[in-house]
Amino acid sequence: MAEAFKSAALVLFTEKCFEEYFEDLNFFDPECFKSTLSRGLGIGIIAGSFLVKLPQIVKISNNKSGQGINIFSVLLDLFAITATVAYSFVNGFPFSSWGDGVSLGLQTAAIGALVMHYNGATQQAVAFVIGYLAIVYALTSGLTSVNILWSMQAVNVPILLTSKVIQAYTNYRNGNTGQLSAATSFMLFFGSLARIFTSVQETGDSILILTYVCSTAANALILSQVLYYWNAIIKPATKKSKKTK
Repeated sequence: MAEAFKSAALVLFTEKCFEEYFEDLNFFDPECFKSTLSRGLGIGIIAGSFLVKLPQIVKISNNKSGQGINIFSVLLDLFAITATVAYSFVNGFPFSSWGDGVSLGLQTAAIGALVMHYNGATQQAVAFVIGYLAIVYALTSGLTSVNILWSMQAVNVPILLTSKVIQAYTNYRNGNTGQLSAATSFMLFFGSLARIFTSVQETGDSILILTYVCSTAANALILSQVLYYWNAIIKPATKKSKKTK
C-alpha cells in the first residue's frame, strides 16, 4: 500500500520532495514548494489542454465554416507545437512540462483539416492528417537527429510570432475574428503564461522559456482582438458566381 501511494505521489512530487514532505515532515522547503507548484500547474495544464481548442473545433463544425481562420497561420502554429513536443520528448524533459502539446497538436491538426474540408478541399484535408501523423512519428521515433530538433525549436520563436501576426492581420482586414473561439483564445493565453513558470522550474531550457514568453505575447495580441471585435458582425462569405454559357 505504501509503495502504491508513493508511486502515485511521485506524479506530483520529486523523489527528494516526497522524502521532505512525508518522511522528514518538512513542509516549508522553498525548492520543493516551487517544484510541486510547477508539477501541479503542469498536470493542470495537461488536463485542461483537452478542452483548449475544442470550442474552436465545435464552432467550426456547427457553422460548417472556417471563415476568418487563416490556414497558413494554423499550419505555422502546428509546426511550433509539434517541434516543442518532439524536442522535449527526445530530451527527456518531464511529461508535465510539455504533455499538453500532444493534445494541442492533435486539436490544431483537426482545425486545419476542418478548415480545408469546409473550404472544399476534403481530399487535401485527408492527405494533410495522414502526412502530419507520419511526420510526428519521424520526429519522435529516433529517425530525426537531436540537432535537427534543436534547430526546429530555435526557429519556433519567429514562426510563432509570424503565425499570430498573420491571423491578427486577417482579423484586422475582416474587421472581426470570424470563427475564432473566445474560450480557446483565453485558454491559450493563460496556458502559455503558466508554461513560462513550469519551463523555468522543470527544464531550465532557455530556448523553451523564450518560446513560451513569445507565445504568451502573441496569444495576448489575438485575445485583445477577440475582445475588441466582440460585438462585430460577421458578414457571410461571398461565393463567386459561375459564368453561364
